[in-house]
Amino acid sequence: MGAHPSAPSGLDRASGLDALIAADPGRELGPECAARFGGRLPFLLKVLSADQALSIQVHPSRAQAEAGFRAENERGLAPDDPARNYVDDWPKPELLCALTPFEVLAGMRTPADAAGILRALAVDQLQPLAAGLENTTIGLGGALRSVLCWPEDGRKELVSGVVTACERLASVDGRYAGACTAALRVALDHPGDLGVVGLLLMRHTVLEPGEAVFMPAGGLHAYLRGTGIELLANSDNVVRSGLTGKHIDVPELLKLLDPAVEVPILAPRILPDGIAWFDTPAPEFRLYLIDLSAPLALPGTGPRIVLCLDGSCALRNISGQELHLARGRSCFIPYADGPVHATGHARLVQATPGEGFS
Repeated sequence: MGAHPSAPSGLDRASGLDALIAADPGRELGPECAARFGGRLPFLLKVLSADQALSIQVHPSRAQAEAGFRAENERGLAPDDPARNYVDDWPKPELLCALTPFEVLAGMRTPADAAGILRALAVDQLQPLAAGLENTTIGLGGALRSVLCWPEDGRKELVSGVVTACERLASVDGRYAGACTAALRVALDHPGDLGVVGLLLMRHTVLEPGEAVFMPAGGLHAYLRGTGIELLANSDNVVRSGLTGKHIDVPELLKLLDPAVEVPILAPRILPDGIAWFDTPAPEFRLYLIDLSAPLALPGTGPRIVLCLDGSCALRNISGQELHLARGRSCFIPYADGPVHATGHARLVQATPGEGFS
C-alpha cells in the first residue's frame, strides 16, 4: 500500500495513488511533507507473510542510493533490468512488526559469538575463519566475504558439511540450536546455497506478536517465516547475497554492509485510548497500532494509510465524509482531510510520515 511508481496502490475513485499525489502534492501530503520528500509519499506499508526464507539482503543509505542509482543510469541499465540493484534514489530503512511469531535474522553476531558458532559447527574449512575472528585478523565483514565468495569447486562440500553439523547442533538444547534448526529449514528450500552458511553469522531471533525490529541502512537481514506488518521508506532498493532466484550482487552488498550496525528489537510505546506506536529515527515513517473499541481521533494530521486487520470501523473527516473499513481493507487519508475520527470495533494499523511531518 503506497505510491512507489513501480506498483502504486489503486484507488476506488481515482487512478493510482502516485498520480493522485502528483496532481496536488500540497493537498495530499501537506506543504511541509511535500517539500521535505520532493512531492512523494515517503512510506510504503506492507503485509508480509513468509512461509520460507526471504533473501539475505541489505539496504542503502540515502547517499548510497543516490550514487548507485546515478551510476546504473549512466551505465545504461533499463529501469526494469533484473541486474539493477538501485531502482530509485531513495534509502530503505524498514520496520517489521510481528502479527504472529516471526523468525528473523537481523544484524550480525558479535565477532566472539560468530567464532563460537563456527567452533561449535566443527567444520574443518571454517576453523581458520573462527581463528581469524578470535584473534581479530579478520572482522565480521571479512568472514562473511570469505563465505559468500567461497571457491566454486568447494561450495557443495562446504554447505553439505555445515548442514550435517547443524543437524547435530539442532538435536540438542544448546546455545545455537535455534539458528541451526533455521539453517536446516532454509537448506531444504535453497539446497547448496552459500547463504545457508552465511546466515549462521547473523543474529537469530523470534519476534513475539507486537514486537518489532528496525532495520537501518547497512543492516544485514533475512526474514524466515511468520506474518507481520512491514513499514519502510518509499523505495525498492534491495541488494541481495543469497537465498533467492533474483539478482545477487555480493560485492555491492559487502560495500553497503555495516557489520556493527545496531538492529534493535522494539516494544511499542503505549498511548491512551488503545493506541501504540514505534519510535525509530526514520523521518520517512511511523507505525501506529490501534485497538479501536470506543470513538477516538486517529493520531497525526499528515498523509496516512490505514489498514483494518480485524473487525470493522467508520472513519469521518472534518467535512463529514465517511468511509467504512472492514477486515483486509485499507485507505489513504490525505493531509487536506484534517482530523479523522474513528468509530467501531477494529484492530487497525496506521502509517504516517515520521516525527515532524505526521
